[in-house]
Amino acid sequence: MGSLDLVDETYVVVDRALLAAVIADRARWVSWWPELTLTVFMDRGLAGIRWSVSGALVGSSEIWLEQVGDGVLLHYYLRADPAAPGSPATARMSPASPHGRRQIDALRTRHAITWKRSVWALKDELEGARRPGDPR
Repeated sequence: MGSLDLVDETYVVVDRALLAAVIADRARWVSWWPELTLTVFMDRGLAGIRWSVSGALVGSSEIWLEQVGDGVLLHYYLRADPAAPGSPATARMSPASPHGRRQIDALRTRHAITWKRSVWALKDELEGARRPGDPR
């Protein structure tokens, strides 16, 4: 497992096929993860996508789409290590020192906040003017 292990879940009241199509749009990936290069290693269709990650981080990522009620529970996973200087495909081993742990914690927080902003913007876009509690 990577030194950066991030898990997130967001409920989106939308048709799963529509959300799957948006998630599969490669143009979105660049805006959501500008420092990363994603290579699909498992396209699961309506169930989501799994990627190999390179660039600023080296590891894997996944979006799993689970139908729940009249919406979708979007599960997001990122398991990675920082890339070694000069090599976007080789992981740099994080130092076990307190300073190294703080660096990883700060990196995890930054990625978590960036992802939450992206997925909430997506939720707003797809749910439109729907009020909480209203059916889709």
